[in-house]
Amino acid sequence: MADRRVDPCTLSTPVDQIVTTKLTLDWDVDFEKKTLSGNVKLDVKILKDGVGKLVLDTRDLSISGVWNDATNEKLTFALQDPNQAVGSALEIQLPSSAQQKESSCCIRIEYQTSPSASALQWLNPAQTVGKKQPYLFSQCQAIHARSLIPCQDTPSVKAPYDAKVTVPRDLVALMSAVRSGEEACSDSAKKTYCFEQKVPIPSYLVAIVVGALESREIGPRSRVWSEAEYVEKGKEEFSETETMLQTAEALLGPYVWGQYDLLILPPSFPYGGMENPCLTFVTPTLLAGDKSLASVVAHEISHSWTGNLVTNCSWEHFWLNEGFTVFVERKILGRMKGSEKERHFQCIGGQKDLRQAVETFGESHPYTHLLPLLEKVDPDDAFSSIPYEKGSTFLFYLETLVGNTDDFEAFLRAYIEKFKYQSISTQDWKDFLFSYFQDKASVFNEVEWDKWFHSPGMCPVLPKFDTTLSDACTKLCDRWCAADFMELEEFGASDLKGMSTGQVIEFLSQLLLKPALSELHIHSMGSCYKFDDTGNSEIKFRWLRLCIKAGYAKIIPKAIEYACKTGRLKFARPLFKDLYKWQKSRQKAVEAFLENRENMHPITATMVAKDLEVDTQQ
Repeated sequence: MADRRVDPCTLSTPVDQIVTTKLTLDWDVDFEKKTLSGNVKLDVKILKDGVGKLVLDTRDLSISGVWNDATNEKLTFALQDPNQAVGSALEIQLPSSAQQKESSCCIRIEYQTSPSASALQWLNPAQTVGKKQPYLFSQCQAIHARSLIPCQDTPSVKAPYDAKVTVPRDLVALMSAVRSGEEACSDSAKKTYCFEQKVPIPSYLVAIVVGALESREIGPRSRVWSEAEYVEKGKEEFSETETMLQTAEALLGPYVWGQYDLLILPPSFPYGGMENPCLTFVTPTLLAGDKSLASVVAHEISHSWTGNLVTNCSWEHFWLNEGFTVFVERKILGRMKGSEKERHFQCIGGQKDLRQAVETFGESHPYTHLLPLLEKVDPDDAFSSIPYEKGSTFLFYLETLVGNTDDFEAFLRAYIEKFKYQSISTQDWKDFLFSYFQDKASVFNEVEWDKWFHSPGMCPVLPKFDTTLSDACTKLCDRWCAADFMELEEFGASDLKGMSTGQVIEFLSQLLLKPALSELHIHSMGSCYKFDDTGNSEIKFRWLRLCIKAGYAKIIPKAIEYACKTGRLKFARPLFKDLYKWQKSRQKAVEAFLENRENMHPITATMVAKDLEVDTQQ
């Protein structure tokens, strides 16, 4: 399994037969029809003799024609019946001149996306912050690029791309690429933006946003983009971006992507961040006002090396993207704060997320494997913090076996240099680990590799973390759990004095793992610490869950409102699940979801519908 390179989530021609070497996109964005129309040119190289057809991934695309771009010869094509998990195969008969090994050709496909394309969310003005202009953004990870582009939609294929995007004149278009200029349109109501991404990327990193966007400079190679209402907040919140970039470069080598911009999306964006090259997408839930949640930016910056530069060859090896990125993110934060204790504290917090994910799936569920099998599965169904936290814990454990953080960091730099611009398997990484640390072979031979890769549940070995920063959280947590009703008066706002935001989050995370508190405890805690008034999304999320767990009925309207308002899966799914499990709030949660589903991102709506056992056609 560690050396399994076949991607079960693609229908496209295997990469040992044909590989895409470049994409050229030309799109017209139509907000009335909610479609992108135009064409894609795929430069492809034939790697074996006797390959007569090219098979591409699609989902809900309308294909109007396929041509050999060099000769304008029309090519025969067929769109196969859809598979619910992975879409429809588009089979194209290759020109006779491109059926021999080492031959190449450029295939042009004219097509249009569906208004319900899973990669795209179309917002009407009322759904935006500014309330005046429509908005469009994409989310292609994991296998949604096929609803945007007919392509080899697998992370095992990486190619550069150029693009021209025509949009209404009053709007701005951005992509996961360097901006290369603008062109006038024959239609004076429109404008065309041009982009170039020279670094080869997998299809899931193609991204587009169109809206009433403004930007502010936040560093010598960075700008923050958003609607006007967020842009100044973003400038302040993400002012440490350049420091994070420089810290990452010191760890992993030069940043090869040129520009590093941030885009603050509307609340419906389903993730904390998305590492689209040159333009990281982030959720507005990071705008805490005190930079306390900007660690997500450190995570997305780390992806510029681990994930974007060195990429998992399939979603079964997703931990190579996310486990490495969490590991590097925490090294960045530790260095910025000058404290290894901070890195350990972040790891301790991550174990709570891992425990929650394992409990959600079940201790023996195959999705809790570090290397899950994803045959006939939508990778979104398997998405959780498992590859993030189990993967990063594994690397932390291996670092302790090496015995020296400097030596392991040197290995990380060598790993990036060895595999940059490539898509790799877990076995590729493991082989390089052994070849790099030849003197540690006896130590690594003691590692229970099969257990780490293929056993369900929590990590087989938990490294010993420094608990200095978490001890105060544990002490306060234990006080609340042990307090009887008469002792509740002993708590006060001063309990949190001297605690960092991260420590408050850890305190609440620990309480969530304990038996439910009484409603009186919850009422007292809310009065003491004013958690109802917090502007920090991570604190609010845990507080709402703690109230639901305690059966505190007064919180139901606030919990439902927040679950509907935030599109971030990390918050929305657990809150809806908690509300659904509680008989008192179940029907209200379902009704609220059905009422608000049309305003949610397609990924969020689909996943929450499954959690609430709502028919997706309802």
